[in-house]
Amino acid sequence: MTEEFDGARFLTVTEVAAQLRVSTMTVYRLINAGTLAAVRIGKSLRIREDDLMAYLSVRYTKAG
Repeated sequence: MTEEFDGARFLTVTEVAAQLRVSTMTVYRLINAGTLAAVRIGKSLRIREDDLMAYLSVRYTKAG
C-alpha cells in the first residue's frame, strides 16, 4: 500500500450521496465527468474521504 492511501477512509457512492444529499446517479455523473476522484474495487466504486473534502472545498462559497 502506498503512503497516499495509508489510513485513508473510503466511502461508497451511497454514503457520498447521503452526505451531499443528492442521488447516487449524481455521484456517478461527477465521477464519470472526472470531477470527483474514485477508485474501482471489484465492480463497485469507492471515494476517498480526502477526495470528497477536496471536491467540496474547491466549490465552497461563502454566502452573504
